[in-house]
Amino acid sequence: MARRVNPRRPYVVTPQGRKRIILGAQDGLRDVLQSQHAAARKPVRSTQPFERHMLVLVHADRGMLDEHANQAIAAAALLADSATGVAVAVLGGVSGSPDELGASGADAVIDLPQLDVASFGPERVLAVAQQLIERYQPVHIFLPDRGADGDLGRRLAARIGCGIATDVVELDAAVACRVVPGGRFARCALPRIVLLARNAADASLPFLGRGVVEQMPLPDAAAQPGVRDLGLETSAPDQIGLEEADFILSGGNGMRDMDIFGALASALGAATGASRVAVDDGRFPRAKQIGATGKTVQASAYIAIGISGAVQHLQGIKDCRHVIAVNLDDSAPIAKRANLTLVEDAQALMRALLPKVKAARAAAGA
Repeated sequence: MARRVNPRRPYVVTPQGRKRIILGAQDGLRDVLQSQHAAARKPVRSTQPFERHMLVLVHADRGMLDEHANQAIAAAALLADSATGVAVAVLGGVSGSPDELGASGADAVIDLPQLDVASFGPERVLAVAQQLIERYQPVHIFLPDRGADGDLGRRLAARIGCGIATDVVELDAAVACRVVPGGRFARCALPRIVLLARNAADASLPFLGRGVVEQMPLPDAAAQPGVRDLGLETSAPDQIGLEEADFILSGGNGMRDMDIFGALASALGAATGASRVAVDDGRFPRAKQIGATGKTVQASAYIAIGISGAVQHLQGIKDCRHVIAVNLDDSAPIAKRANLTLVEDAQALMRALLPKVKAARAAAGA
């Protein structure tokens, strides 16, 4: 089989070194239907005393870290030598046991549930970040380049006066490659603060971190002159792009009742998407198409109604956290990707679910 290489695609840092994505390769990194086998117990990356550290700063989303955050931790672990520890500060805290982050490559875990992203306190977060820098004296500081993490990285670089590389798509121990305007790439020496683009590192590590939970006192939440937190305001699902939607209800060829589909999406407070077949059929506008030739989404919850799951569609939902599939065919490809599959007629399920969602909403608002 011929292998196709995109010469413009940056390398991904992996445990085997830097690898470029090769379409058709048997060991490709983007096989969304890769079979899962029982893995042998992984060794701890390093057991010797640490002389220095890498620091990773990430915000949790409702107590969980997404793939982008885990990639930032993995990048730090892959670049660390045996004398370098990886300290991970989780702003907003993690649900469950923080020491479980050892599986992601963290040697030290600092759980900070008081610094949730829902509360706007940039000065307090910066003060905590500076305390962490003073404590660990990190060689490099890694953050995902998105939302609150990207904002923190830029503020921190300005506050402590150090170099920063944003939108980094490729890196090794000495050099960072980042995207610059015009879709070009620029290389620079690896700075102290690195903001990583999605998929710059492979989060599947062959080793474990120590996962030791460490405590750190927090500064008081003092009032910030000139800053007043007005809280969060939720936008209507249809007012935000599918790429930013947190909850998506998506319809495919097996979903035919558009009225009840729209009513269910409204009751759930979900954005709407579609498979290519449903778009080509004229039931959805092209902007709603999800897949390799449409939008790539990263919702916390993705419900696929009547979608069989062509490989292009699975590529578009590979970063979703929880996928629920509704399909009459339990052997459909979407079932292999889904966390939960309901073998049921799409129309029957939507008609049964809609009144229950409305009742739950009414009870919650009472």
